[in-house]
Amino acid sequence: MLRLALLGFAILLTLIGLGCIIVGAAGAVPFTAWGLFLLVAVLLERWRYVHAPKPDDGPWQETGERFVDPESGRVMSVWYSPDSGERRYLPITENDNLAP
Repeated sequence: MLRLALLGFAILLTLIGLGCIIVGAAGAVPFTAWGLFLLVAVLLERWRYVHAPKPDDGPWQETGERFVDPESGRVMSVWYSPDSGERRYLPITENDNLAP
């Protein structure tokens, strides 16, 4: 919900800035720049938590942490790689025998 509101606000801000540039109003560039920045940030944020499959890059340990993903509503398990320091968030399944 918040993501859609931010996306709408970014589009509105960008359109207002572009409209002001066309009309020639002063101070239009910051509106356009902030609108575009927010638009790109909201669109690119989705890839932050996407898990890209990788070849086996070392041992993974389950941390015991659990949380409910606010976007999907699924319970997630946190896994940690001591070799790289990377954390992965995997959905909990019925059998609960997960491995990254």
